[in-house]
Amino acid sequence: MQLVRQNEEKAAERPRRHPAGRARAVVAVLLIAALGSACAAESGDRDGGGGSRSGDGGGGGGGPVESAPVKPGRAGPGPGTGAAEKAETTAVVKAQALRAVAAKKWKLAKTPLAAPAPPAVKPRITTRKGFEVTDGETLPPVFTNVPTKDKVVFLTIDDGAEKDPELLRMMTELKIPYSAFLSDYVINDDYAYFKKMQARGVSLHNHTLTHPYLPGLSYEEQKREICGQQEKIEKRYGKRPELFRPPYGNYNAGTLRAAKSCGVKAVPLWSSEAFPDHMEWREWDRDLHAGDIVLTHFRGKEDWKGSMPDMIRHVMKTITDKGYAVAKLEDYV
Repeated sequence: MQLVRQNEEKAAERPRRHPAGRARAVVAVLLIAALGSACAAESGDRDGGGGSRSGDGGGGGGGPVESAPVKPGRAGPGPGTGAAEKAETTAVVKAQALRAVAAKKWKLAKTPLAAPAPPAVKPRITTRKGFEVTDGETLPPVFTNVPTKDKVVFLTIDDGAEKDPELLRMMTELKIPYSAFLSDYVINDDYAYFKKMQARGVSLHNHTLTHPYLPGLSYEEQKREICGQQEKIEKRYGKRPELFRPPYGNYNAGTLRAAKSCGVKAVPLWSSEAFPDHMEWREWDRDLHAGDIVLTHFRGKEDWKGSMPDMIRHVMKTITDKGYAVAKLEDYV
């Protein structure tokens, strides 16, 4: 499916800056330095450093340490909030300092930026113009971008063929949120891998049982593919998904009706796709935008030019260089 971004682009907005003074900046610098020194001294003893598949080689190439753009809660500060704000600021700075240590260990070019607090009220999601189906007003919305002014994007990983334990460790240590859209035919040899992923806070969603081209199937066949995977995920992981991604991004009205019939609330597609050595842009301006959904896959070196950690290094460099943080999709949808 060819995705073309509408020309009426929203004006880019600078992230709001926290009204912290010079004292907080000094605290941040001192804390980052202290944590960096302590963790650097201990990292070799714990697990040997770096994140390549050939073994953790330690040290190397972390790039500049970037502190998080500290941002207050969505509500404005009121009387007596000074202590709470100070505690929040300290916690954010500490978390970002630890992330900087992890970024160096896993050889990221830069420390990923911290996402702002999730919205108190989730934005209203509607079907993207040009992606409508006949009589689709009551069906789950199909979208490639979440309406938000926050400078965030969302990372999603499809299928489940590659089950790299280093990906679990890397994403846990870097605290990068992501969502998994799973097909049973490639995860059924190791359901436990995705149980570990779920235990680390990753939401598991529906990508059909066998990854077919859904518009080529009858309504009943589509329903078996989608609802069957709903049941598999609920049985194995205890939660029925509310998000569904059709294979290849292809769907018709029957797809959306079948998905709705078994509990699907929304159908996120994507605006760009990440590989270990490049990005593929599906928008006219070949760029990221606030609220964009980034797609990648569970793949290994036999399928593409690098490992899962290599892919994360590349996509995070792109995201961070462009000034975006990765947020949790389920916080917004």
